[in-house]
Amino acid sequence: MFIDTARIFVKSGNGGNGSVSFRTEKYIPLGGPDGGDGGDGGDVTFVVDANMTTLLDFSYARKFVAKNGMGGSGSKCYGKAGADLFVKVPMGTIVRDLETNKVMYDLAHDGETFRVCKSGKGGKGNVKFCTPTRQAPNFAEPGMPGEERWIKLELKILADVGLLGFPNVGKSTLLSVVSKARPKIANYHFTTLKPNLGVVSVKGAQHFVMADIPGIIEGAAEGVGLGIGFLRHIERTRMLIHVVDISGIEGRDPIEDFIKINEELRKYSVKLWDRPQIIAANKSDLVFDDEVFENFKKRLNELGYDDSKIFKISAATNQGVEALMKEAARMLSTIPVTELVINEEDKFVVEEKRFTYTVEKDFQGTFVVEGSFVDRLLSAVNVNEPDSLRYFHKVLKNKGVFNTLTEKGIKDGDLVRLQNFEFEYLE
Repeated sequence: MFIDTARIFVKSGNGGNGSVSFRTEKYIPLGGPDGGDGGDGGDVTFVVDANMTTLLDFSYARKFVAKNGMGGSGSKCYGKAGADLFVKVPMGTIVRDLETNKVMYDLAHDGETFRVCKSGKGGKGNVKFCTPTRQAPNFAEPGMPGEERWIKLELKILADVGLLGFPNVGKSTLLSVVSKARPKIANYHFTTLKPNLGVVSVKGAQHFVMADIPGIIEGAAEGVGLGIGFLRHIERTRMLIHVVDISGIEGRDPIEDFIKINEELRKYSVKLWDRPQIIAANKSDLVFDDEVFENFKKRLNELGYDDSKIFKISAATNQGVEALMKEAARMLSTIPVTELVINEEDKFVVEEKRFTYTVEKDFQGTFVVEGSFVDRLLSAVNVNEPDSLRYFHKVLKNKGVFNTLTEKGIKDGDLVRLQNFEFEYLE
């Protein structure tokens, strides 16, 4: 089964909490704090595996969660870091953020890696909060949460040459003749239900990879037929061989077929439409009048195609196939290998995780401070312990919360609420 798209959930590990601990040994009174830091969580990283050819594995496993870091402990012992999670993907996989549909990374090379979710850092133990005036801190820092997101994976196969054309024009037969690929071949539409790859060797030239894409029909760019699902697989190709059935055995005009397919390319991507093309006039063994090919060539000339890019072939009898492959190899030698171009507006920018807060005044006149900053701060301190409470107020001052309250018009004696904790504001 060929699967070329998948939606999965990924989450990196949370950092472990810092430890609140005090040294208590015989004959050593007032030993002081010795709580260690929590360990970092594990990252989630994609790794390209050249042996994978589809995204089928992601049909069965859709959640990928890395290990959390362990909490710190006494004697200044650090918590163990969570194990990183490595997820194998096929070469040519594009990673998108599902919410924005923007591209995070293009995994186009064997062994290439991409960290899709960064781990949460471990929290500091209470030993890290010691100061000359705060010698026995009774609080520690919680671990940072890991990142999580839904990801869309798209497989765009890597090939130098893409075979293009209506269904049943002989693309699969041509691929089977010039390579060791063995695609399914039969005399009906949509025999090819998945892209097939083959390596083509040409004497005296660099070998290249050719892809047989399932037949594209009129309206493919709007989702008609199978075409829209596989047009992405020729985005990486450097050139196209447009296979046309000139026998007319199915009652279609080959020039009209040629124009329609190119129009679908243009609708899908102007860059794809502008890619170099060779025209292969196939099934010439079924044509008994040489005028048919000459007329076909003349009409293409009128469209701006020169004779050097038009080949009369028969994939079934091998007629003209060698000359076609030699021209493909020659053209490839002049076309540089380039990475898939991703527009800046389509790129996903990972924002640095920031703890934020908002200040609003409720109907009772209480100033309510809410947000991720509040949640993290309250999880780190013990507001019922004097040293911890002093640290709590210091953080509020340093992070600008008191300045924001002043801007909102707070006065002496007004109440401030953070979650379930309230205090009276005094300048």
